This record gives sequence, C-alpha cells and structure tokens, in this order.
Amino acid sequence: MAATYLVVGLGNIGAEYANTRHNMGFMILDAWAQASNVLFKTDRYGAVAEVSFKGRWFVLLKPSTYMNLSGNAVRYWMRQLNLPLENLVVISDDLNLPFGTIRMRAGGSAGGHNGLEHIAQCLESQEWARIRVGIGNDFSRGGQIDFVLGDLSAPEKEQIQDISAKVIQGVKDLSTVGIARAMNTLNTRKKPAEPTES
Repeated sequence: MAATYLVVGLGNIGAEYANTRHNMGFMILDAWAQASNVLFKTDRYGAVAEVSFKGRWFVLLKPSTYMNLSGNAVRYWMRQLNLPLENLVVISDDLNLPFGTIRMRAGGSAGGHNGLEHIAQCLESQEWARIRVGIGNDFSRGGQIDFVLGDLSAPEKEQIQDISAKVIQGVKDLSTVGIARAMNTLNTRKKPAEPTES
C-alpha cells in the first residue's frame, strides 16, 4: 500500500481572509493543488484534495475550523486515515522569521501560534513535522493582530509562487529521503529577497 501523508495548511476560511498573512498555509496548498490540476472538495472539518508523487499520496487539508481550533480537523483526519504522527506535516505562517524564510522542524513548541498550539493539544504531542513560513513582524506595538490578518503587499504576493514551490518540494523530500535530509535542503536555501515597495 502506498504511503499516505496528511499535509495541513493553516489559515482562516472566508473570502475576507484569503490574501492575509495568516493564510500562508492555505495559499501554499492552493498552489500545490493548482500545479497538480486537482480541486479541493468540501469534506468533514475542511477542504480536502489528494495528490500523488513517486508512489506516495498526499492528502491536502485546509481546516474549516478557524485557526485556533485547527487541532479538531487534524485529529479527525489523522484518525480517518489511520496515520502515525511521522506522516503529518503542518504548514503555518511565522512572525518570528523574515518574510519568505522557510524552516522545517521535526517537532518543537508552537512558538505562540494558536493553530500549532491547538494541534499539539488535540494530538497530545509536539512530535510532528511543521514547516514555518516567515511573514516578518513589521508592525508597531499592539499591532500584531492587524498585521497577521492584513493582506499581503503586492511585492509579497509576487513571491508566493516561489515560496510555495520550495515548501512543496520540502514535503516531497520529507516523504522520499526523510525529514533530516529534507530539513538540510529546505532550511539552508537562500530566502527570497526582501520585498521592496515600488
């Protein structure tokens, strides 16, 4: 039987959130589905699409639970697919990294991210792969919520395709050569140039 992986992109449902920094996970899965010519279908706890690569299946999940309840969707689909934790990959935005910087980790803390925190609670473990995509922290004191729920700038949007391609390749590498080698490749790649206002 082909190995199956659950790849979760974190975000908030609704058109008003579609282009916001907090929806980086959704954007990357949308790019993967588009590149693979597959469509998301509404299912239990989220929108789901399936793509294959070298005999492996990737179930792409965009939770419909809103960010701070993402764990409900992840727990349901992990049980539904009967997967071990090592076959879970979660993609999220990260305020602590410069825009476009990508970091894969085999486990670790949620780093203040509500979605990651809830997933850890629901799975009762931190030992699952996560890919954090930097959105920067260019906001004044007290402006964090407005920043993460704000729309990407035009220069930032131009980088999404490149960022998505690197993350997608990172997940594929994880499935074929293991997370240690995937991390070595993905985490050392040069990040995209800082966006400049035109």
